[in-house]
Amino acid sequence: MTVSDSVSRGRIGPIDADVLSLGQRLRDVGRALDARFLDKSELVRLLLVTLLAGEHMLVVGPPGTAKSALVRHLARMVDARYFEYLLTRFSEPNELFGPVDIKAFREGTFVRRIEAMLPDSEIVFLDEIFKSNSAILNALLSILNERRFFTGSQSLKVPLCSLFAATNEVPNDDALGAIFDRFLVRTLSENLDSFHFHGLVERGIRGEIAELTGADDSEKPLVSLAEIRKLQARMGQFLVFPEDWMARYKGFIFQIRSEGVSLSDRRVVKLLKLFASSALIDGRPTVNAGDFFILRHVWNSPDQIAILDDIVGPVLESHHRDHPEDRRTGVSAADLDGILSELQVIRGILLGGQVLSDVQLFSQLRNLQEIRAALQ
Repeated sequence: MTVSDSVSRGRIGPIDADVLSLGQRLRDVGRALDARFLDKSELVRLLLVTLLAGEHMLVVGPPGTAKSALVRHLARMVDARYFEYLLTRFSEPNELFGPVDIKAFREGTFVRRIEAMLPDSEIVFLDEIFKSNSAILNALLSILNERRFFTGSQSLKVPLCSLFAATNEVPNDDALGAIFDRFLVRTLSENLDSFHFHGLVERGIRGEIAELTGADDSEKPLVSLAEIRKLQARMGQFLVFPEDWMARYKGFIFQIRSEGVSLSDRRVVKLLKLFASSALIDGRPTVNAGDFFILRHVWNSPDQIAILDDIVGPVLESHHRDHPEDRRTGVSAADLDGILSELQVIRGILLGGQVLSDVQLFSQLRNLQEIRAALQ
């Protein structure tokens, strides 16, 4: 079968039982994360898609918005060697890549003891990655791009599947551009809107109790990285796309570029693995328009997010009207209850007869704007 045949046919036939089983269990992982983390469904989906595709992902957001907790809980449900670290400008290579082997060094050879360190891990989470020094960043570049770690004169093949990183803000330093570019998708994790407050408290208390009682430690893996690797080895057979879908993808790419959002040919091709992975997680033999949600997360700076939403949003909305089960953003039935409660609180404050300060009025106006944005 030629590439053109694959594109025109756009489907791979029935998916075998092993792939369906893995997709089902990845969906179970997603549901478990959704149950724990409020209003993070699209972020959860991106984590799963990125992992299955064997790519890397950057999460941007202020402290306390579940960036590290999400990846940590994902790692607990995947049977894989996991490494995480919080970086500062004082972090040294030894802390990530392992200490120097003193015995070998005395014999004139520079090697690191990498057991249980980043070069020996399959899933990695690095918090505040852009605070790394140049020595760490240079080593990470080859690990992310080539899956190779250079130690002394040795070049070691690393078993890394996916590296997830977090930062409080997108760097504007050109020196960090190379490492930023290695993350195929970028997404935000923000503080929740006011109408989510009660749900946030409820789930937060459940999470604290689970941590105090050790229930988190009893979480068992639902999938193994060996299964994911096995599917990745077959990924070529799933990279088949309907002709009309590919035509729409081409249109999106050139529209995105025309709006000033840089998207290299390399990323355009690599994104196809994410689309295919999204379909496989759902147990679908082919991609559909709902998979284009990934294009909302190819921005290079947060001010481009609205541009991407304007480009991709109408197609996603049309798809979700016919397939509401695919919607991972927007207002749920539970959210509507929270919004109604919040509106009643706002009404009571504004009509309560008390004199309100400018700060109090502005706060309620901001709450109303959040509700309006959520309902749009």
